[in-house]
Amino acid sequence: MEKHKYLDDLKEIRQMMRRSSLFLSLSGLSGVLAGVYALIGAGLAFDILEDHYQHQAYVTIESYTFKLLMGIALAVLLASVVTAYLFSVYKAKCNGDKLINITSKRALYNFALPLLTGGILCVLLIKNGHYGLLSPMTLIFYGLACVNVSKYTFGDVHYLGITEIVLGLLAVQFSGYGLLFWVLGFGVCHILYGGIMHFKYERNRKK
Repeated sequence: MEKHKYLDDLKEIRQMMRRSSLFLSLSGLSGVLAGVYALIGAGLAFDILEDHYQHQAYVTIESYTFKLLMGIALAVLLASVVTAYLFSVYKAKCNGDKLINITSKRALYNFALPLLTGGILCVLLIKNGHYGLLSPMTLIFYGLACVNVSKYTFGDVHYLGITEIVLGLLAVQFSGYGLLFWVLGFGVCHILYGGIMHFKYERNRKK
């Protein structure tokens, strides 16, 4: 009896230490939805580009097509961020945790730093007309952000980051297929890894 109590106490201490050092309110379902948003956005982008190339050979920064594409990208980003926040709030409440704490702040900083760096680089690429590098750079820096933040959250995020980096490098090698790699990275990979995290950490725990 005392042995079982001792083991239960150790388990509880271990869970408390894990909660204090890791951001565990990240939801796998929010990743799945982010992937769905990306696929919808990519579908719209494909249709817009197909119509554009029937009349013009290139997409310029001054064109209406480019503004539409940027609008779609920002809408996907905004929807993904809002969804991640709402699901994280809900999961933190269910787990009896606080969403805003030292660990979540560290996680946000480590995630945001590579992401903001990549965002600034993409703005500079657009300014200098290097549109072909936008897809690879967004994938690579997003992957670096995932790898960087993975030490403060689930280990699966590390492998998602590695996958995104590899896809970004492949997008550089196979130029002209940037949108396809973008679909694989932000759409398919998010759905795949988000589903794995949901079944691995959330659904099984509820049972």
